[in-house]
Formats: sequence, C-alpha cells, structure tokens
Amino acid sequence: MPKITLNQLIQTEIARIAEAQSVDTATLEEFAQFIIENHKKKDPKPKLPKVVKPKKVKPLTLTQLKEAILGHFGVKDVKELRKSGSFEMATSGMEKLDFSKKDGWEKLYRKFIGVLPEEENETGYGCVNGINIFKYDLVWKAFGLNPQTATSEDIKSAYHDLSRVYHPDVPNTGDAQVFARLNVFYKSLTERF
Repeated sequence: MPKITLNQLIQTEIARIAEAQSVDTATLEEFAQFIIENHKKKDPKPKLPKVVKPKKVKPLTLTQLKEAILGHFGVKDVKELRKSGSFEMATSGMEKLDFSKKDGWEKLYRKFIGVLPEEENETGYGCVNGINIFKYDLVWKAFGLNPQTATSEDIKSAYHDLSRVYHPDVPNTGDAQVFARLNVFYKSLTERF
C-alpha cells in the first residue's frame, strides 16, 4: 500500500511525543501509517480450540468379564469358580451373585480387578474425581490422593475440600448420601494413620 502523507496535526503530535518520550520520530510515523491503514479492519476471529471428544469405550462383553474374573481366581470355568475356597472367602460379605447376568460379573470385576473401561473418568451422580463412589471402594482415587505419598494432612485437606462441595448444608451441590459415603472413606483412611 502506498505511503499516506500525514497531515500537519499528526506530524506535530508525533514531534511532541517523540520529544517528550525520547522516541524516534520515524517509529512514530510508521505506527501512524499502520493505524491509518488498518483502523477500519476487523480483528481476526480467534481460533477456537478443537474440542476433542473422548473416545467411546466399548463396555466389556460378558465373555471378557468372565475371563477376567476366572483368570483373577486362577480357575478355568464358573463351576470351578463356585468351588474355589479363595473365591468363597473373597465374596463372603457380598450379596448373592447371579452368574447368569452381566451385572453380577461387573460387580466382581469392580471389586477384584478394577475400574471397568467404560466407567473410567465417569461423571454424574455419585462421581467424585472421576470415580462413582457408590460402585467402587477406591478411596484414594475419590480423594484424589496417591497412597504412596499422601500424608495425614493431605487426607484431611482433601476431605475438607470435598466437604465444601458435598456437605448437605452446601446449597446446590450438597448431598447427604454422597457426604455419608465420603465420611466412610475418610474414616477408613484416618484409621490407618
């Protein structure tokens, strides 16, 4: 674009600012040219960050669940599992399981293997730090702590942070059931220290 001739008013102001601020007049003239050439242009639209949708994880099939549980207890089939002393002892406090339904196998998986792939970073009712506290007894994960490095102060601090959100007296987010479950978790952690 051809250089625009700056009028006397602008040139006088450039000279005044240059002297007062000890700035080179050529720099101010260049800036004035830029302003004149671009003052009507609109700001470029900001590029929005790409929203990456989390990949949908396929739930484990009934066969996969069975294989994981059978492998965990070192047996080859359900008949052998039912006879296993270690399985009987491990599940003695649990409700009666229905081996014909996927739900029963999922309960076993949650208890003995870990978080089901489709329930990783779960959100919704009862989910604290990505874990549903009514399905899992993963106390450390719910409190967002590392069991290897957490101190009693870390545990207390995490509990207080969660209490500020879930205590029944807290408007909008308070929930008696969630808070009661968190209290059970807190007691289980503090008994160890």
